Amino acid sequence: MNTAKRKFSVIGCGRVGTCLAAFLFKKKYEPAGFFSRSRTSAQAAKAAAGCGMVFDTAAQCARAADIVFITTPDGFIEPVCEDLARQSALGPKTMVFHLSGAHSSEILAPAKQAGAVVGSIHPLQAFTPYEPGQENPFKGINISVEGDPDAVAQGKDIAAALGALAFAIPTESKILYHASAVVASNYLVSLVRFALTLLMETGLREDAAFEILSPLIQGTLSNIGSKGCTRALTGPVARGDHETVSRHLADIDQKLPQFSTLYRLLGSHTLDIAKDGGGLPEEAKQILSSLLK
Repeated sequence: MNTAKRKFSVIGCGRVGTCLAAFLFKKKYEPAGFFSRSRTSAQAAKAAAGCGMVFDTAAQCARAADIVFITTPDGFIEPVCEDLARQSALGPKTMVFHLSGAHSSEILAPAKQAGAVVGSIHPLQAFTPYEPGQENPFKGINISVEGDPDAVAQGKDIAAALGALAFAIPTESKILYHASAVVASNYLVSLVRFALTLLMETGLREDAAFEILSPLIQGTLSNIGSKGCTRALTGPVARGDHETVSRHLADIDQKLPQFSTLYRLLGSHTLDIAKDGGGLPEEAKQILSSLLK
């Protein structure tokens, strides 16, 4: 039985690269090399991993490993990949991964043309700077995997070694996947800020407003998880209560007109969900649709 560990190198030793090096050093994986624009960062990643070498060039770093992780900022992934291919730093059995959410494995085309197997793995997690003794930030999170079939299989194994859950997506769906993550995280912040601003208009401070709305927000998320979006929807639009919606709009238009368009846009999409649930009188649908234009 082959118990040899697969050696990996990390090119780009920022938050994600350093955490990857620190927590993938288990069972079947062994850190081999580190390279970063800042040698200090590469040395810190090596210290976090507990072994491996710091190299002077990305090509030297890649040659030391079976698996190469390009964990640079997005704008550097393709140039680094091109440089590795140009310098023949990738063997036919080398696996090359990047960890960007916004790009698919297609950005690694130079490596694939050089004979490497390519893929992307993206942890759905916000990373803080690595600190010795910290808890594993990968544990229990979801990681998307896409790319060549062998890369997808290896990516799932890497996720498991990190203590994460993996799911595969088609390469052509990577952009929509990332857009979904942005809506769920970044735009949720915007939506909560919208709700807080409306409540703060009553004279409450932001922290007090959040404390008041937090149980409602958490309860709604719980209902979505247990019932699905359509059945979790409540409120005036779901009831067809166009009179209440009309009063909302009148007050927002008068007091916080910068949110008028946003309320109508969200209300219009909410009406679509309410229609999916059935039971809305036709007259209510028409009135609400007109109000929310």
